[in-house]
Amino acid sequence: MQDCDYQNTRLTHMGRDSRVSGGFVNVPICRGSTILADNLEQWTQRKEPDNPYASYGRFTNPTLQTLTQAVAELEGGFQASVFPSGLAACTHTLLGMLEVGDHLLLPDSIYGPMRTFAQQVLAGRMRIQVQFYEPCIGEGIASLIRPNTKVVYVESPGSATFEIQDIPAIARCAHAAGAYVLLDNTWATPLFFQAFEHGVDVSIQAATKYLTGHSDALLGVATANERAWPLLRRAAHDFGQTAGPDDAFLALRGLRTLGVRLRQHQASALQIARFLEHHPQVRQVLHPALESHPGHAIWKRDFTGATGLFGVVLEPLSHEQLSRFFKALQLFGIGLSWGGFESLALPIDMPKRNGRALFGEGQLLRLHVGLEEPGHLQQDLAQALDAAYAVETSENSVGLRSVAQQA
Repeated sequence: MQDCDYQNTRLTHMGRDSRVSGGFVNVPICRGSTILADNLEQWTQRKEPDNPYASYGRFTNPTLQTLTQAVAELEGGFQASVFPSGLAACTHTLLGMLEVGDHLLLPDSIYGPMRTFAQQVLAGRMRIQVQFYEPCIGEGIASLIRPNTKVVYVESPGSATFEIQDIPAIARCAHAAGAYVLLDNTWATPLFFQAFEHGVDVSIQAATKYLTGHSDALLGVATANERAWPLLRRAAHDFGQTAGPDDAFLALRGLRTLGVRLRQHQASALQIARFLEHHPQVRQVLHPALESHPGHAIWKRDFTGATGLFGVVLEPLSHEQLSRFFKALQLFGIGLSWGGFESLALPIDMPKRNGRALFGEGQLLRLHVGLEEPGHLQQDLAQALDAAYAVETSENSVGLRSVAQQA
């Protein structure tokens, strides 16, 4: 495992080729569809046995190729493909690996749109056998694997609920049965979790989030080991999946600062998580780097860091109180996605397991801690919680509104 300082050096230099960029530091944005050959012999030589369209702009774009090469190197995988969004990367990777009659195992904590896709498309239209499993099952996954199990999907931490999965144990069981292991690695990024060292066959990132880092692009990247690459490549090519060069350029730009940004996201989020852990109106903080987190030991064993996204379970409050909380926030925006420089807060419907609310009757929030001064963010949350639970905080609110206006 490489240390963070070495990773920062790699991030600065990977994917930079003066032969492609004409000497510029950054590979330029290459927009185009048609790639001309000088003669018939050159046209014939360009074709690949399993990809007759290798000389077409969808698959042979220098900007996209630079990004996929850099991400594959960062992940420690064989090769990578780009997709127009993180969800597209997840869904099309599965479409490339599953066939009618296959069995798919998914964690019950999976990203909501992926659950919908699995139920409505894979199970509902394609006759794939879809089964959800308890995310903390570990090596117990062996009892769920069937002769036709083709893929075991993992997402760690879990979306919204932040369970940490024992990926090495799950991978051992899956590989013993000949199944593939797919991981949504968006939360940790390859800087904080090296997927292929822990037994994963395909690592997927919503590059929309930390990889790009500025909330200005939609992009997905999937990286495979050599065993899984033919299936991933087929998924991209058969469904015509690719991404625009402008978004790829923005991801390459974000890649250069990924290490320093994640260092700040991590420090600020952990500071705020520890503050909230001791707040009287907070029932539970769902942050894997906290010693109180049920999956902390596995996180500490397998991960090298934590990022800016975590969950908070508040004491029960009415809709009016929740509305007061969000109206009082000055520095946290309300919005989907995360991984950018800005802080976000989002109310989450309480997830249920076996028909019961997972965290009781409290209110679940998802927080993304951005790059603002953490002390200001902490003040903002404190005064918003006071406002929600009817404690006077006018002085703090005015002060933070001034900070937000001056920024």
